[in-house]
Amino acid sequence: MAFDPFTLAGFAGAAVLMVAYFASQQGWLAADDWRFPAGNLVGSLLILLSLTAAWNLPSVVIEGFWAAISLYGLTRRFLRR
Repeated sequence: MAFDPFTLAGFAGAAVLMVAYFASQQGWLAADDWRFPAGNLVGSLLILLSLTAAWNLPSVVIEGFWAAISLYGLTRRFLRR
């Protein structure tokens, strides 16, 4: 079974989100480390990209919020420096 590039982007985005969350739960990555919201942002943007090919409004809404919160976290982190 072959997947189109948008579906592959969605899988990659889901993987990035899960790796960041798992690393946080394992204590390998602190939630206030810039890499945590950066990973979440990249993951959510990849999933949003996949949703352009397979539209699902509730998924777009949650990924949009996920990206916005990740941007907020990154901005807050860099402004505190």
